[in-house]
Amino acid sequence: MLRKFDQFRPMQVARHVKGYYKGRLYIKGIGALFFDHGKVSLPEEPEKQKLAAMKEINEAIKALHAAHAA
Repeated sequence: MLRKFDQFRPMQVARHVKGYYKGRLYIKGIGALFFDHGKVSLPEEPEKQKLAAMKEINEAIKALHAAHAA
């Protein structure tokens, strides 16, 4: 499943990744990213912008897991 995001909102993307567990997404201005096992995986073309977005999204996913566990 490909989900397109017009804006980069890490928490919104994290909720999508956590809910679907595996797939791909496209963020306008950043590009395509893949996710598997509920985490955004390392892009094939590691650009600084994609790596920073991946890190922010994965941190938001960890925060969602922590909030859910509490």
